[in-house]
Amino acid sequence: MLGNPLAEFDALEALIEQGQPYLQVRRLGTVQAGDAALPLLLISLGSDDTSKPGIGFFGGVHGLERIGADVVTAYLRSLVMRLPWDEALHHQLQQVRIVMMPRVNPGGLWLGTRANPRGVDLMRNAPIEATESVPFMVGGQRLSAEMPWYRGPAKGPMELESAALCSVVEQELHPRPFSLTVDCHSGFGLQDRLWFPYAHTARPIPHLPEVHALSRIFEQTMVHHRYVFEPQSQQYLTHGDLWDYLYQRSLGAAEKVFLPLTLEMGSWLWIKKNPRQVFNRFGIFNPLIGHRQERVMRRQIALLDFFTHAAASAHRWLPRLSSRADHAAMAQARWYSGRAP
Repeated sequence: MLGNPLAEFDALEALIEQGQPYLQVRRLGTVQAGDAALPLLLISLGSDDTSKPGIGFFGGVHGLERIGADVVTAYLRSLVMRLPWDEALHHQLQQVRIVMMPRVNPGGLWLGTRANPRGVDLMRNAPIEATESVPFMVGGQRLSAEMPWYRGPAKGPMELESAALCSVVEQELHPRPFSLTVDCHSGFGLQDRLWFPYAHTARPIPHLPEVHALSRIFEQTMVHHRYVFEPQSQQYLTHGDLWDYLYQRSLGAAEKVFLPLTLEMGSWLWIKKNPRQVFNRFGIFNPLIGHRQERVMRRQIALLDFFTHAAASAHRWLPRLSSRADHAAMAQARWYSGRAP
């Protein structure tokens, strides 16, 4: 159920205060949205040892998709409430670094817009170009900030919010031997989907064996799940994808694995159950009924907790050199059948 943006920002500040002394909080900048000056916050906990793996959770990249910010905040709340008593959680945090940006686009969340206050779609803002044709407009456009999917000016600097996200990933996660990210969105289809790169090309990523190994332990562990695990390119291609850009930049680090995932919650299911939502611009991307919001929280908190465990225990499931070829072949058959490897 959608609430007051001011109350939601205040609730996050109160949650951060409640999480002391376990949380580290850093202000990455300030975003102006009308008369409101909104902080761009990074919340971290867990191991500072860069030899340990890391995981990042991101939400609210698109301001209309407030459910993404809510899911990351709900998972943060779960961790904060467990920290005073859960010995197993403290042991886990010695083995992994967790970073969170629940509100990557605070101005868009405040204003109720997909783009940031400057009219830029942050998921089309990275300096990376599609190598194949993209759908008109949806794949990113530079015509006008008054139209959706605006990428920003050609050869211009990245937006404050996009640059901050990239800085967090490159400083906190790329130096680690293994890192994983989950970026929470909504608004695509009747099923929840877990997308991995690429979005700028239909080619498989170099770490396809590692993605396949992750998908296998996911399917073995999250029994009776309804997620579709697939490359984003199977749905559509875009210019400027932040995660493609960050994944490409990670490839220069030998013997390090960085796997960015996008959770695309299927908002059409909420519309199917409550068709009146289609007449509300927030209802197209978010559940508007309280019990459905709670159901989404329960389901996605379990998902994010699974990925935290997977990151902390990556050494147990990452394919060894001898099995990478087998994983690559299975992944090719599953996701790229009929395409040249």
